[in-house]
Amino acid sequence: MYITVVKSEKKGKKYKSTLIRESYRDSGVVKNRTIANISDLPPELIRNIKSFLKGKQGDFNLSDLENGAVYEYGASYALKDLARQIGLENAIFSSKTQWRENVMAMIIGRILYQGSKLSLINTFNDTALWELAGHAYGKRPDVEKHCYQPMDELLNRKSKIEQKFAKKHFQNGCIVLYDITNTWFEGEYKKSKNVCYGRAKDGKHGYKQIALGLLTNNEGCPVAVEIFKGSTSDQTTVLDQVKKISKTYGIKEAVFTGDRGMLTQKRIDEIKETDFKIITALTHTELKTLIKKEDIQMDLFDQMNITEVLDSEDKKTRYMLCKNDNEMQKERDTRDKLIAKVEELLSIKAAVKRKRQIQKVSAGVGRIFAKYKIEKFFNWQVAKNGELSWSLKRDIIEKEKELDGCYAIKTDSSTELMSKQETVNSYRNLQKAEQAFKNMKTVMLELRPVYHKSDDRIKAHIFIVMLAYYLQWHAMQKLQPLFDEDGKGKDKRWTFEGIIDRLKSIRKVENLIDGTVVKTNISTLDEEQQQILKLLEVKLM
Repeated sequence: MYITVVKSEKKGKKYKSTLIRESYRDSGVVKNRTIANISDLPPELIRNIKSFLKGKQGDFNLSDLENGAVYEYGASYALKDLARQIGLENAIFSSKTQWRENVMAMIIGRILYQGSKLSLINTFNDTALWELAGHAYGKRPDVEKHCYQPMDELLNRKSKIEQKFAKKHFQNGCIVLYDITNTWFEGEYKKSKNVCYGRAKDGKHGYKQIALGLLTNNEGCPVAVEIFKGSTSDQTTVLDQVKKISKTYGIKEAVFTGDRGMLTQKRIDEIKETDFKIITALTHTELKTLIKKEDIQMDLFDQMNITEVLDSEDKKTRYMLCKNDNEMQKERDTRDKLIAKVEELLSIKAAVKRKRQIQKVSAGVGRIFAKYKIEKFFNWQVAKNGELSWSLKRDIIEKEKELDGCYAIKTDSSTELMSKQETVNSYRNLQKAEQAFKNMKTVMLELRPVYHKSDDRIKAHIFIVMLAYYLQWHAMQKLQPLFDEDGKGKDKRWTFEGIIDRLKSIRKVENLIDGTVVKTNISTLDEEQQQILKLLEVKLM
């Protein structure tokens, strides 16, 4: 008797049967017959039967043991378990279904293996990511069935998922941070109404783009993301976001925090019709007007102390006067460099000796000032033969220096609701929303390039990136003790990317005998890996 494996194919499907067979002679002819079909037995038992039929007894020899596949396990498992801990899986869908598991693979995969959905499924031999999502290891998932269709289902549930996040991270009277950014696109997007030309924020002129609006809590935890047409102005999105927080999320009172370019006076007046309060900063022009209107002395702007001023016409409006010496030096250095650059360009134009038309010289000077936007610091004129002369308005420059590093935070919340220090801290927390965008667009999650061409698929892709940042944000909170204890400069050890790499080096190893997987092991953890998993509260299984 012997064991053989029979492979067959029917209607495009491949089958494999493991059979116990024996050979016999019938009228001098050697024939074979099947004694038993043992296909459903565990591989290790089949191996033992095979050894027994060969007349071997006892345990295997170490020389028989071989290594099979070795692939990433630790990072995929840790992030999946963390997603379970923080309720992300249940927020997506309360039941464990295959589409939800596929979505989780894409979310975790966005942190571990940035790229297209096609490139993600092609990691099936190198990571346990898809195995943990319920797929057989070594079997390639289907990009349409296991990525694109789950993305469509996820987009259908986007509003419900964000409502669950809002219920968890917002409450009446809370501070809501809101910021908006653009991301640019390359290629043709004929099926998209949102991808279009607009005012570029990141210096990528000449590219189509979309706008993204992100709502977070005061700690920077993302709650909702909205996709707008690329030509959308920041400030026009504000009222709809306030209405969404109020009507959809059921938050009747909150402090809406946005930057100075977003919360213009018109938008603030619109928000006043609700029970929401605002926190923003004054523009440079508004700050000058406030100083003149309220007769504010410049020594009230202090790095160490916050001065509070009430609006003389609206006692509900408070201004927190602040100063940052580091920003003061940056602003002065920037101004000096711009002035020096413009002087250099004007000198080149003035050095031309030939006769020129006044209009052409003036147009050239105008283009310089249009680019560098510091004409207010210069006196200049063009003579009848095109001679250019200029001088600096040093009194204006000195006056401008007085405001370097100075800023004012504006709010209509009461002192009982929020102290001056809390108000300033809340505005400064906007940098956490900016950090969220930085992570989503570059650093770890690499939102772009976007390979999807329709608006719905683009929205689903961006939502997956936001959910990946939601998972990363919670991981960062748990890992904070590691960062707090880290060194500085050349002694710095940890970044989030470095932690992920350390988890990725935890491998799953197949043990083979005669080509059969008899056992799988997890590589032994070193002290750093143990520390990381302990902080994440993850126990590998």
